[in-house]
Amino acid sequence: MVEVRGVSKRYGNKNVVENVSLKIEKGKITSFIGPNGAGKSTLLSIISRLIAKDAGEVFIDGQDITKYNSNELAKKISILKQSNFINLRLTVRELVSFGRFPYSQGRLTKEDWHYVDEAIRYMELEEIQHKYLDELSGGQKQRAFIAMVIAQDTEYILLDEPLNNLDMKHSVQIMKVLRRLVDELGKTVIIVIHDINFASCYSDYIVALKDGKVVKEGPTYNIMNSYVLKDIYEMDITIQDIDQNRICIYYA
Repeated sequence: MVEVRGVSKRYGNKNVVENVSLKIEKGKITSFIGPNGAGKSTLLSIISRLIAKDAGEVFIDGQDITKYNSNELAKKISILKQSNFINLRLTVRELVSFGRFPYSQGRLTKEDWHYVDEAIRYMELEEIQHKYLDELSGGQKQRAFIAMVIAQDTEYILLDEPLNNLDMKHSVQIMKVLRRLVDELGKTVIIVIHDINFASCYSDYIVALKDGKVVKEGPTYNIMNSYVLKDIYEMDITIQDIDQNRICIYYA
């Protein structure tokens, strides 16, 4: 379990995250939703210790994250940020192999390469695994970075808007992969996502943030409610039940 207790973060005079407390259960997909500037990405980075909090505590499996050394934490939790830039000319396979660094320290074993191969297969990257990243489309690069996170084989996987640059087909592929990681391998996935219909169809639990605060959280079905969503997004959103999924109609 990830437990956040009274976490706050300020930049200048602005409270980006303000006194947030929540519990994220194991073996589920938890989605952070909310408008731009709600504090979703900042909170995700605080949970992974990429950003220092100003106040509060974060616990992973009962231990304060500040008590983990960096290598221990990297075996426990992996994160993929929105913008990923590597100033090296790497192939897809080489990039994915970076996910094994906490275990191999750069000297990959046969077991490490097995995890690399599995991640490449999961993301259907076999045909382009020997291509260089600068030869790929934005969506292909995004899938390669997600494969790197999968190869890291952590119990907790944190993804900040992983559907960026992806078309419909590959967005669905990513969400199905995340669902499989949870259902088949028992992973815990925490995701920042803007498309509330993907959140609705694939999440177990949703945390809605606005102005740095948690305004609503609960099982997906409870959050996919017109009144709740209007409070979050300040717009009228019609909900339709389609094939046991709650679909939001907000384009008209």
